[in-house]
Amino acid sequence: MTERLDAFMARANAEYYATHDPFADFTTAPEISQVFGELMGAWATVVWNRLGRPTNIILAEAGPGRGTLMADALRVIERMAPDFSACLRLHVVETSQALRRVQSARFDAVFHDSVEQIPKGPMILLANEFLDALPIRQFVRRDIWMERYVQHAAFVEMPAEMALPDAAEGAVLELCEPAREIVRALAARFAEQGGAALFIDYGPEQSDFGESLQALRDRVKVDPLHSPGAADLTAHVDFQALAEIAGPRAAQGPIPQGLLLARLGLFQRSERLARTLSPMHAMAMMDSARRLAEPDQMGRLFKALAITQPDFPPLPGFAP
Repeated sequence: MTERLDAFMARANAEYYATHDPFADFTTAPEISQVFGELMGAWATVVWNRLGRPTNIILAEAGPGRGTLMADALRVIERMAPDFSACLRLHVVETSQALRRVQSARFDAVFHDSVEQIPKGPMILLANEFLDALPIRQFVRRDIWMERYVQHAAFVEMPAEMALPDAAEGAVLELCEPAREIVRALAARFAEQGGAALFIDYGPEQSDFGESLQALRDRVKVDPLHSPGAADLTAHVDFQALAEIAGPRAAQGPIPQGLLLARLGLFQRSERLARTLSPMHAMAMMDSARRLAEPDQMGRLFKALAITQPDFPPLPGFAP
């Protein structure tokens, strides 16, 4: 069978998330420190207030994993803003039935297969390490642009059927059409109905040529074309392209994750929690904060991009 890379990646990841515990292969920020999810809850609370405290507000998360981020966020929202907690309607985008069962044990939510299925109304959307798992197309510059297909666990190339920018021989261009469609739809939705979305993921701030497709199995990088469904396939997020699609009036960022979390109070909150812990656990708490924010760890590789209704004031963490 010969299939385009994005079709192969979508099929492989659907099988992987349906049959595996992904957290055996990687660890996301909410699993590293409870403070990450708490900051997301505080962020959403401030945004809700700036939206005018709508009583029909949707709080949504795309790709919640084990539900850790949302559980931590809801705890903070209930403490900080009982009115927000009482009126929000929780919606979750999750295609894995196995993960839906895990999430249902932590909170009550309406589940959807895609962001587009979330019902109308003002919305605050959180999405951590969601875009990187969406399927990509890959193009290689030969004398002309060639698109990569997968056949018998190897790449084959066929002439590209779309116009692409000029590049040097051998350059690789990756294109994530689902991510672009999600951002385009959210920008249109927020312009009409109000709201904001926060995407945190890994990738460069500026668009660039290069191959980033990778597969993780048992926390080790493996060949992404072998044993589809047995490893998690991801690729870097093109934040510049997504910001351009949303437009300058709706996009805020991208900025480094470390900068966002520091501005939101990562270290202050972690220090307060550490004072209530044993010395060993306090050290672990602060090590977790540094892992999330330090430039040589996750702080620079991961970026944050917000999409809002047009001309919305700077969101928490995005103002200088």
